Amino acid sequence: MKKYSILFFLIFLVLSITGCKKNVKVKSENKANPAVENNKSSDLAPNFDLTSTEGKTIKLSDYKGKAVIVDFWATWCPPCRKGIPDLIELQKEFKNNLVVIGISLDQDTKSDVVPFIKKYGINYPVVYGTNQVIMEYGSINAIPTSFVINKEGKIVDKHIGLVPKSVYEKKIKEMLS
Repeated sequence: MKKYSILFFLIFLVLSITGCKKNVKVKSENKANPAVENNKSSDLAPNFDLTSTEGKTIKLSDYKGKAVIVDFWATWCPPCRKGIPDLIELQKEFKNNLVVIGISLDQDTKSDVVPFIKKYGINYPVVYGTNQVIMEYGSINAIPTSFVINKEGKIVDKHIGLVPKSVYEKKIKEMLS
């Protein structure tokens, strides 16, 4: 029994560090955005036009002039669930200068998203991801995957896997100064 507990712990640890890979595959006929792959600070983040959990249309371009964290996640992903409280705190702390946008990649569990938002008290917009946005952001292969975008709409950081809140805070403060 102890052997299985250790094995489970090791699997959970690997998923926590590297991110989840379940249900994130999409058709690969579209080419990934080179701006995202190269991650140069001069590269504009791909704009998107996605439906929120409230039925509203959310566009990245609506937030030009603010720092943005775009977070690809799903309700079934343990590292995503672990990182969401940090994103909630960042949204509170930098509410006038930052917007976090959660892009849910839930497919079979899409009906779990709104109850999940309520349970966790998510205070930022959550939209439903599409194959197009996944491809435009470089073929998201693991979640959480997040992008930090400056006030001019340029990608300044990309993170695959769980990121400590302090990493985001440092980058946000750097962008806002």
